[in-house]
Amino acid sequence: MNIYKWVLVGASASTVMVMAGAATAKTVNPLAEKVRALDSRFEDVAVAKAEGYAPIPCASGLTGGAMGIHYVNAAYLKDDAVDVAKPEAVMYEPMADGSLKLIAVEYITSKGPASLEGQLFNFNTAPNRYGLGPFYELHVWAWKQNPTGAFADMNPNVSCDAMKGM
Repeated sequence: MNIYKWVLVGASASTVMVMAGAATAKTVNPLAEKVRALDSRFEDVAVAKAEGYAPIPCASGLTGGAMGIHYVNAAYLKDDAVDVAKPEAVMYEPMADGSLKLIAVEYITSKGPASLEGQLFNFNTAPNRYGLGPFYELHVWAWKQNPTGAFADMNPNVSCDAMKGM
């Protein structure tokens, strides 16, 4: 009788663990999926340049992590439109070999409160380090996992260290 109870408990625990694993495997971020589908062309930084994006310096966090190098499209920044396929900035992490790896995009508008596919933007006051007026922004970490969240500003897994000495 005792062995039967332990087998039953063990089987139940295994079922719960398998179900939890399946739920985790199926959990996706629909906005990040859409961003990857529409913006993967930017994996080649030459495409970003050809579409009018220009770099600003690598942005590191005060307490660690970074956002990487933003390639910003000034025309998109001025139009205040929010379009998944036309991010105002595409973000790259500098690699030790001098290459740039696409890690995220950023949507920016001065009109708000703003949202994209149900995800609310963060509000930034002025003055700010970018020299912009007040604006709303949303980072989407579609290519590099961010343990602080898919929409967080800084990513502790990103570094600007490869820029030193360049």
